[in-house]
Amino acid sequence: MDTHQAKEKITKLREELNEYNYEYYVLDRPTISDHEYDEKMRELIQLENEHPELKTEDSPSQRVGGEPLDEFVKVQHKLPMLSLGNAFNETDLRDFDRRVREGSDQPVSYVCELKIDGLAVSLTYENGKFVRGATRGDGKTGEDITHNLKTVKSIPLKLQQDETIEVRGEAFMPKRSFDSLNDARAQKGEELFANPRNAAAGSLRQLDPKIAAKRNLDIFIYSVGEWQGEHLNAHSERLDYLKQLGFKTNPEWKRCETIDQVIDYVKHWTEDRPHLSYEIDGIVIKVDQIDVQDALGFTAKSPRWAIAYKFPAEEAITKLVDIELSVGRTGVVTPTAILEPVKVAGTTVKRASLHNEDLIQEKDIRIGDTVVIKKAGDIIPEVVRVITEKRTEDLEPFQMPTHCPECGSDLVRLEEEVALRCINPNCPAQLREGLIHFVSRNAMNIDGLGEKVIAQLFKEDLVHTIADLYKLNKEQLLQLERMGEKSVNNLLSAIEKSKENSLERLLFGLGIRYVGSKVADTLAQHFKTIDALMKADKEDLEAIQDIGEKVADSIVRYFQKPQVASLIEELKQLGINTKYNGITMEEITEDSPFAGKTVVLTGKLEVYGRSEAKKKIETLGGKVTGSVSKKTDLLIAGEDAGSKLEKATSLGVEVWDENRFIRVLQEE
Repeated sequence: MDTHQAKEKITKLREELNEYNYEYYVLDRPTISDHEYDEKMRELIQLENEHPELKTEDSPSQRVGGEPLDEFVKVQHKLPMLSLGNAFNETDLRDFDRRVREGSDQPVSYVCELKIDGLAVSLTYENGKFVRGATRGDGKTGEDITHNLKTVKSIPLKLQQDETIEVRGEAFMPKRSFDSLNDARAQKGEELFANPRNAAAGSLRQLDPKIAAKRNLDIFIYSVGEWQGEHLNAHSERLDYLKQLGFKTNPEWKRCETIDQVIDYVKHWTEDRPHLSYEIDGIVIKVDQIDVQDALGFTAKSPRWAIAYKFPAEEAITKLVDIELSVGRTGVVTPTAILEPVKVAGTTVKRASLHNEDLIQEKDIRIGDTVVIKKAGDIIPEVVRVITEKRTEDLEPFQMPTHCPECGSDLVRLEEEVALRCINPNCPAQLREGLIHFVSRNAMNIDGLGEKVIAQLFKEDLVHTIADLYKLNKEQLLQLERMGEKSVNNLLSAIEKSKENSLERLLFGLGIRYVGSKVADTLAQHFKTIDALMKADKEDLEAIQDIGEKVADSIVRYFQKPQVASLIEELKQLGINTKYNGITMEEITEDSPFAGKTVVLTGKLEVYGRSEAKKKIETLGGKVTGSVSKKTDLLIAGEDAGSKLEKATSLGVEVWDENRFIRVLQEE
């Protein structure tokens, strides 16, 4: 590869890795597995080493992580929380051992620890009291998440001794908690977390600590950061001391005298990790002697005295017995592999993602094939490859259907799309998925109407369109499984209450292509009524800020359908509101008490829930943030307001109690 080719490849890898970093560290929504990410990073590092003239300071290989989120107060780590270099095989481990021994003039031993798959955090104690908890962030700057970490019961609020110390650990969600959380979300029709790490990170970045408290998180403390106390000469001694102070440390760590013992430890846990009650994604190996650690020092981004062995992606071999096709809300037909049950990463796998027709053809996947599947962090594993040597001659290439598996309508592939799509608006599968979307939290928010209840309603032939939801009666609902009188009454009340929702919720719930919640809000504010929106042409829509040609075209096409006009009229007859209830930006004057102000909510609000209070402030022109700073204009404090109230008072920020907040809203 010449310099020009290397430059192009390096540029491409940097762009990809920067995007993956953003998705992982900022959005907490990774789109690739750790293994794939590591491979791309190794390729980038290798190319930069081969072409040092192309290495730059802004390369993802030269930094420690992603930028922190803005919702929390930023915390500067006095000692950086650096990442570790990676080892992927025995050769890498022996190379690490060689470098360590070449850099030390005394005998060296190692401490091996399980690498917990969670969120790295820093805990600070002053005179034995927990005063601050922060995320790792980019290694130098994290976010203050003290209020959430206090809900983790394994974190001591007071130590056994009055130490002033900063410790580092990994907050995580046990497997049992993760399964319970996803079961609850599935029943509510909410999006599932991809893995326990994402669930833990999402929990600790919630503004409301009550949410984190319900997630049953845990933590293992694995090292000391800033500490002016007793000097201990070995990392193993520090782990023992941390336990004495009252911290929860992982009991599976082991001191190893040789690299062979380290490799034996790695092999053992590579095989035995499915039996753990929490997820691990590798083994951390550290030099035990502190003075050797000090002598070896650091590179720009990681210590020379520690390394992380990363497990390969979990793979298994099984037979693909069928390919199941499902139709989503937008009509996209998605293939899923049905497998002979096989154990992967401690769970029995029966299904694997095939994504789309192009992937099936690219990998030449056929029904009856012996396939390799992997589970590297995804809920549904994926087919990696076919073992063609085991293929019998009678297996035919798989062909996607030409007609919808649910309704029999012709399938089409729209321009610039890889997916096949059913465009029949009366397709039962689309109607069912559309109903699940319609009742979801960001749409009409009908509590109690989860995916399972919707499926029952369809099975019993009680609903076909969203209008049918508003025709349900008590007698019909009592016939459903697990629906007692109290549940039915609550559900009917939730359905009735949803009729009052503002127009933007209805627009989002209708599932118009390209119309997300933000676009729905923009449309509702602009047109005020659904009738005015239905009369708008493409030119009218494109004149609105943030509405482009593709969105405008989709909206016009949707409302031109005769069945949509009939549906809207039926919803009106059933009493569903089709007008915008909020305050438009034009109506927000300088006299609004919140116009242009940055507001923070804290403590328990009795009359308005946190989300409702936030929306009311925003509709009056205010901006609600999660942390108090010099830029905060107003703090609204409910009962049990804590550190935010103290900080606001010290900064001279105006403070209202809930009674004043309610009076102001009533005056508007």
